[in-house]
Amino acid sequence: MASSTSLICDTEAWKDLKGHVEDIKKTHLRDLMSDVNRCQSMMMEFDGLLLDYSRQGATVETMDKLLNLAKDAQLTEKISRMFNGEHINSTENRSVLHVALRAPKDAVIKADGKNVVPEVWNVLDKIKEFSEKIRSGSWVGATGKPLKDVIAIGIGGSFLGPLFVHTALQTDPEALECAKGRQLRFLANIDPVDVARNINGFNPETTLVVVVSKTFTTAETMLNARTLREWITAALGASAVAKHMVAVSTNLALVEKFGINPKNAFAFWDWVGGRYSVCSAVGVLPLSLQYGFSVVEKFLRGASSIDQHFQSTPFEKNIPVLLGLLSVWNVSFLGYPARAILPYSQALEKFAPHIQQVSMESNGKGVSIDGLPLPFETGEIDFGEPGTNGQHSFYQLIHQGRIIPCDFIGVVKSQQPVYLKGEIVSNHDELMSNFFAQPDALAYGKTPEQLQKENVSENLIPHKTFSGNRPSLSLLLPELSAYNVGQLLAIYEHRVAVQGFVWGINSFDQWGVELGKILATQVRKQLHSSRTQGTALEGFNYSTTTLLKRYLETSSEPQM
Repeated sequence: MASSTSLICDTEAWKDLKGHVEDIKKTHLRDLMSDVNRCQSMMMEFDGLLLDYSRQGATVETMDKLLNLAKDAQLTEKISRMFNGEHINSTENRSVLHVALRAPKDAVIKADGKNVVPEVWNVLDKIKEFSEKIRSGSWVGATGKPLKDVIAIGIGGSFLGPLFVHTALQTDPEALECAKGRQLRFLANIDPVDVARNINGFNPETTLVVVVSKTFTTAETMLNARTLREWITAALGASAVAKHMVAVSTNLALVEKFGINPKNAFAFWDWVGGRYSVCSAVGVLPLSLQYGFSVVEKFLRGASSIDQHFQSTPFEKNIPVLLGLLSVWNVSFLGYPARAILPYSQALEKFAPHIQQVSMESNGKGVSIDGLPLPFETGEIDFGEPGTNGQHSFYQLIHQGRIIPCDFIGVVKSQQPVYLKGEIVSNHDELMSNFFAQPDALAYGKTPEQLQKENVSENLIPHKTFSGNRPSLSLLLPELSAYNVGQLLAIYEHRVAVQGFVWGINSFDQWGVELGKILATQVRKQLHSSRTQGTALEGFNYSTTTLLKRYLETSSEPQM
């Protein structure tokens, strides 16, 4: 068993799995898939979801060995410590309690000895009341017009998660009906082009701006907030800010100084990491303004259902645990550093970018939670596109190039079904035909012998041969309602946590994002002094000096 200061790779279970890799390399998924008992044991159902991981490069024995690894990693204890509010984010001395954000009202989840669920629901109730005022038109803008358009300003975890949920709900029939006549946009990048796109077609008189920044100091977010404040005041005067801007923040002093009424600030807490914050006011406020709180509450209930499953289900039937262990197997033992997230649903087009952050910012670490350098790789390179678009983009590499484990996500019932007369199948059936076919194509491949039987010319046989034995898993959702979107989010959040718990890293800090920001401060000072006082470039290496010189010489920024 791994003690607090030893590494997981020193345990017997890890060494056992290392030795087992050779056994697996001798197998092929063609043969593994013919074992019906094995396949049956690799299917899990929970709350309408079906997970099939039979196309992973794993046997029943592999799964037993991975469950032993979970024991040696003290996974049960680590999950309990998370749910109990212990400060498992040790480098920042914080609890990790995004599960509390979607807990039922009567739940008890403690941080520092205090039940935080009542506080969570105070904010949710406040969001419900405020969003109903905006949506009903009882709260109006400075000129008396209802606020039908919302721009949410935030970056990283303050926009990728909410954008994923918004995009997923846009075509859900219930959510679509609730959003009639309303628009929601997300402003993240400090590139002025992003501002221009966001305000294009919007009228300040009918726009509400939500500024999302825990500290109210995030450089990109606050610059964009000041830019939109200028847009509002130029049209409506300075007094309009209080009517047209609200905040998601804990720094009430800076909120007030900015010109926003602190009563219109919605709190969240230190125990909510940015990339895990979509279920806090960060996501719930803009989404409730667009769709109404009742739709968003269903999303929270879906996430909560998975939280309870994750906390209480034995590991051999626990979907996030199984997925996390299989990811560790693929990355650290089979040596596959990437993972493709392939939802066969256009509504999930922003899912992979969100999970990219959840996964890569959480588990892209080089040292253990105790600061010991890791002699093994952690984290995955996550990417993905909705099917079938991805098939016409990067599947070539997945089928015949590098081995990249794939997550296929399918939906039984389309949000927007189309049935055309004379077509063999509906549009959704056509989409799902690919969802079912692709995993088998990856697993089985196509042999030279099969191609010869099809009379393929000899010179093309090497090019048309598919080696197969390429792992994937399939997750089938009954539909894509707000509830199911919540389930999907929580599965991936907990899967990432399981990987980090097993690897023995801190999945809840992100020191790697700091250095670039610090160096940018130095550049910012130089640009200011060069533009205003003509100061010579100083303190940069030859390469950066050359690039900065070219930028300053040819950019058309006005003198300040």
